Amino acid sequence: MIVLFNRELIIKALRNRAKRKKKDKRSTISTLRNLTNFLLFIVIFLIWSGEIQSFALSIAAFMVAIVLATREYIQCLLGFIYISSTRAFAVGDWIQIDGVFGEVANRDWLKVNLLEVDERGYAYTGKSLSIPNNQFVTHAVKNLNYLRRYANHSFSVTLPPKLNVFLFKDKILEKANEYCEPFNEVAHRYSVLIEKRLEVTISGPEPDLQIATNEYGNLVVSITIFCPTELAIEIEQKLTKDLMECWYTAEKQISPPVAP
Repeated sequence: MIVLFNRELIIKALRNRAKRKKKDKRSTISTLRNLTNFLLFIVIFLIWSGEIQSFALSIAAFMVAIVLATREYIQCLLGFIYISSTRAFAVGDWIQIDGVFGEVANRDWLKVNLLEVDERGYAYTGKSLSIPNNQFVTHAVKNLNYLRRYANHSFSVTLPPKLNVFLFKDKILEKANEYCEPFNEVAHRYSVLIEKRLEVTISGPEPDLQIATNEYGNLVVSITIFCPTELAIEIEQKLTKDLMECWYTAEKQISPPVAP
């Protein structure tokens, strides 16, 4: 207060002197005001430096606490930006992440909502899942949207090593081609479309049958068909039935007759 009072006295004296001598002292007065304001600021800062430092540390601690408390939300926001920029999937796509398979029902800046799909039967399970967006940054995402119409469906049947399965391999493949015949032309076009879009070569659309053994010495018959998603399980059951019929028919033929 004393400094400000003395400054005003000096400014008043300069103005009176300027009037008497008819000189312009406004520049000098302005410089005096700015200089005293600066000196006053320095003095206040030196006096309150300890308190200001404590306040700054408190603000820094508060900001760190805010960041830690909202870390997951910040990561989800960054995940949303990542998903939007990479265009890994869109609403309605079928995706798989960290073992979860489902249809994208909705997405926002925090999470992605999925309608769970049975990976084996390609049917909705009735469950809905919420996946935080930060999971899409740390986990690989598979876009399986092409499975919505046609699926490269594979299944295996395990049999005891009693018979030569190669004897009826051709018959099973013939049955598979018979079941796939009604949609074979469309399946071929769809397969070509997928290969062009993904720039890869996929198996099919012709059925495939492979025979191998497992660690227990049993026979494993693996069949792959390219078919409409909604028909995959139905055709699997038909081919399993045909394989079993061939197996048991051949087994009866080599089994010794039972003594009366």
